[in-house]
Amino acid sequence: MVEKMNTSLDWLTAVESDRRAAGLRRELRPRPAEFPLIDLASNDYLGLVRHPEVVAGAIAALQRWGAGATGSRLVTGTTTEHELLELELAEFVGADAGLVFSSGYTANLGAVTALSGPGSLIISDAGSHASLVDACRLSRARVVVAPHSDVDFLAEQLRTRTEERALVVTDSVFSADGDLAPLREMHKAAREYGALLLVDEAHGVGVRGNGGRGLVHEVGLAGEPDVVVTATLSKSLASQGGVVLGHDKIRAHLIDAARTFIFDTGLAPAAVGAARAALAILRRESTRARDVLDRASELATITGVGKPESAVVSVILGDPQRAYDAAAECRRLGLHVGCFRPPSVPAGTSRLRLTARATISETEMAVISSVLGEVLEGVRV
Repeated sequence: MVEKMNTSLDWLTAVESDRRAAGLRRELRPRPAEFPLIDLASNDYLGLVRHPEVVAGAIAALQRWGAGATGSRLVTGTTTEHELLELELAEFVGADAGLVFSSGYTANLGAVTALSGPGSLIISDAGSHASLVDACRLSRARVVVAPHSDVDFLAEQLRTRTEERALVVTDSVFSADGDLAPLREMHKAAREYGALLLVDEAHGVGVRGNGGRGLVHEVGLAGEPDVVVTATLSKSLASQGGVVLGHDKIRAHLIDAARTFIFDTGLAPAAVGAARAALAILRRESTRARDVLDRASELATITGVGKPESAVVSVILGDPQRAYDAAAECRRLGLHVGCFRPPSVPAGTSRLRLTARATISETEMAVISSVLGEVLEGVRV
């Protein structure tokens, strides 16, 4: 029995060897509670994850509702806390209604699969997040991957389709490069040909738009009935979970049809309480969104890349091992940076992914400048 089991796992040894040779092995590194490094890797864009009001919001919900949601939201997992968060998020971004999921990933899976299905067409931008890619694969719809931000291609696919229903999916802010989707033009094409536009605002909410209301709000599409917004609570809102925002009919349909809502345990109350507190801070201190972009511009100047449009500053190094070694050297010198390699990014574009935070101090920025200057001088070709 043991011998058969070992034989059945031989292929994993070969795969691991190939990954290691290509510089693509990954590893988990638990961080201490008191993290000693300057953080340019997390998605805590507004610097709220340890804010006393956010922590207090989580504790209050924990004490009132307990540690878990106890079941799916259709059985036992919905609380008044969940419903208040949905109302507050919808009002903030200018949508009719919202529906909270256990993660941004499950929000995308639930929304895309429930709004498509057999006999429909999905057109997904080539830069869409993995959660949207997986949702398309699970949808049982015909899926077309559009070249990145190519509106003409999108319009032609919509015009010539044979399916009655169509769904266009895209990030608003693309997570690896930090560039913006041409949402106005995409919506114009979608509306002309009777399609829904679904926009993942994971990296937009809290950073883009008036007071961090997102790129959809910024370009004037908030509240449009044929626009569906998804977002995560784990980035600017410093918590955990996801949300789908849109027309009341969208919310009602997802409650009936989104499998990742129907069959998943509801979001833990503590996460809901934390997100509500973070949203309240963002509403009160709207300049945090602008501060994120200011810090991102400073990072871009330090690294010599173009002016950023979001919190994400990508320093492309090409070779995956070079990127890995550069990230390791940054850690040694006191700076934690993201290291993105295939399949997170296309082959040949491995990079350091720096994420700005509204609360980066001038003292920290001086250290960041020194470390990145030293590291990049040694690895750039």
